[in-house]
Amino acid sequence: MLRLGVLASTRATDMQAVIDAINAKKLNAVISVVISNKADAFALERARNHNIKAVFIDTKGKEREQFDKEVAKELDKNKVDLILLIGYMRILSSWFVNKYKNKIMNIHPSLLPKYAGGMDRDVHAEVLKNKEKLTGATLHFVDEWADTGPIILQKEVKIDENETTDSLKKKVQKAEQEIILKAIELYDKGKIKVEGKRVVIK
Repeated sequence: MLRLGVLASTRATDMQAVIDAINAKKLNAVISVVISNKADAFALERARNHNIKAVFIDTKGKEREQFDKEVAKELDKNKVDLILLIGYMRILSSWFVNKYKNKIMNIHPSLLPKYAGGMDRDVHAEVLKNKEKLTGATLHFVDEWADTGPIILQKEVKIDENETTDSLKKKVQKAEQEIILKAIELYDKGKIKVEGKRVVIK
């Protein structure tokens, strides 16, 4: 069984889809631990509500690598095979990225490389401002830069005439959840391979 670790700073809405799929026996996985850098992140409460281990790690007075080493200790203690970043508002240290190379997946609310580096609602607002017809979600492996790692899966979302930031966010989140669940299943079956900067799905 695939052991997942989730790093989250916000509500981790997408994690609920993973929890539901696990409970419905649609995924051969378990969430071993949820870690947040924010004590009041709803992600931790969401985890506790489902009897999942929830851990807050304080960033105060810590260098990035020192903090990441504490996170790594918790992940290793819980024997995590795959790390999911869901609304995680921190840049990872090179040390952490190299330790878990091709084992960290991040979900981003746009069709990368478009709107790389943006966060959540800001991305949707920008997409609407630019009068885009299409947006979507991207799941990628994390490298040392923001939103530049090998792309695993993408899903397009059509933008309607009267779209708002909130309505678009809802549609993109649905796409995010679909590709996260699909990728966990593919990873569990050993079907995801990274060749250079490309992901090949066998």
